[in-house]
Amino acid sequence: MSTTQSERLRELLEPLVASQGLDLEEIAVDSVGRKRVLSVVVDSDTGADLDRIADVSRALSAKLDETDAMGEGEYTLEVGTPGAERALTEHRHYVRAVDRLVRFRLTGGDELVARILTVDDEGLDLEVPGVKGRKATARRLPFGEIDTARVQVEFNRKDKSDKHDNDENETEEEA
Repeated sequence: MSTTQSERLRELLEPLVASQGLDLEEIAVDSVGRKRVLSVVVDSDTGADLDRIADVSRALSAKLDETDAMGEGEYTLEVGTPGAERALTEHRHYVRAVDRLVRFRLTGGDELVARILTVDDEGLDLEVPGVKGRKATARRLPFGEIDTARVQVEFNRKDKSDKHDNDENETEEEA
């Protein structure tokens, strides 16, 4: 059985990433001209700030330096988090996307854009936005009906905590 370089790297690096309290989401080795780039994507239920990324990057770099996993040639290590419009492929991704707007491609070929309200072992409870002034509707979506899912970027959505903060500020100003 042949093991690819990415699989060997995953076996080597995943325990180290997990020891930092993060999940190893992706590993990719790409050639850019004569150099190679090792891209490592990490995440956690609470997110990964710059300090955590720097810590795991140093730990991965040290581990790679003490092994020959990347061979003799030069390479660049890039460590980051999933992009804003990340694909949801694991149960934990859906859990982390609660309250986010997601575009689903369903197994029947239809598309659906909805907000994830809750996640359980069988599927998702969604809020489907209303069209043309209509109220949002609730929908249950079993995992088996999802072909692909991708988080959508929202620029104009007011965060619930912002609204709460604004309500508190108004109350304080009125006093």
